[in-house]
Amino acid sequence: MTAGQAAPGPAATVPAAAATPGGSPWAEDGTVEVEIAGQVATVTLTRPPGNAWTPRLGQRFFAALDRLALDPGVRALVVTGAGPDFCVGADGGSLDNVADAGSYEIDAARPAYWAAMTIAKPVVAAVNGACFGVGMQLALFCDVRFAGSSAKFATAFVRRGLIAELGMTWLLPRIVGLGVANDLLLSGRLVRAAEAERLGLANRVVDDGELLAAAWDYATGLATRCSPAAMGVVKRQTYTDLTSTLPAAVARADAYLEAALASADFTEGVRSWRQRRPPAFAGLDPAHARFTLPGSSETPADETRQGERPA
Repeated sequence: MTAGQAAPGPAATVPAAAATPGGSPWAEDGTVEVEIAGQVATVTLTRPPGNAWTPRLGQRFFAALDRLALDPGVRALVVTGAGPDFCVGADGGSLDNVADAGSYEIDAARPAYWAAMTIAKPVVAAVNGACFGVGMQLALFCDVRFAGSSAKFATAFVRRGLIAELGMTWLLPRIVGLGVANDLLLSGRLVRAAEAERLGLANRVVDDGELLAAAWDYATGLATRCSPAAMGVVKRQTYTDLTSTLPAAVARADAYLEAALASADFTEGVRSWRQRRPPAFAGLDPAHARFTLPGSSETPADETRQGERPA
């Protein structure tokens, strides 16, 4: 099995959005394919060759994440690219247009690129082939990264005369450490799969032909063995506590723990463990499908519930 193919098991395919003729400066903005197998959704960037990023492709990608965040039947996501590459970065034509114009106006209404971080469900990247620039940042925003043996990463920005965008200077040092982040950001050099695993860019490297199956199996394990509510809270803790003080993090954990100990999921978790059977956890309440990062202007549907006890 190669990245971009259907995940194992019974799958329901969500029709991809069609390109809008005349609505974009790019001849073909590609599609975002969503396939649901069991409790795992596989989201595939599909814009050959290389799945180069355009604003319209981004809109479709983030719209897919929004839908899946609210889908009670989906408990984990896998993100990958169709064909040999994950995402080669920004579309070359768009870079030419900006270079010719000599300026670029940032769209204040653009979606938050860190959307995968704020979905209260685990998001696993299955990185195949080239993962450059904005493509690398998309992978970093995922919670866990699997890489095929031919995967290669590069920040690339400085080699195009650009700065590190989309928060990479915030996230990359937190994943690989400041020294390694400085190396990768200042040089824009190529990092192949084995080194990516050693540096912590990739959690696991597998053969290319096993990549999507391995990522899907891992996501399925999370979906079937772990409490969706607990995973959502843990994910919120992890990303919120990055900019928190230790006492504040402990205080929040105490409140969450008190609620968890009183939850039906805790009762089921202990009971299933004692009975040596798979747990039957309830699905994630859509009201808790998203959370915000400190300092973010986003206001998801459950914002008023931020301080409530987890289900």
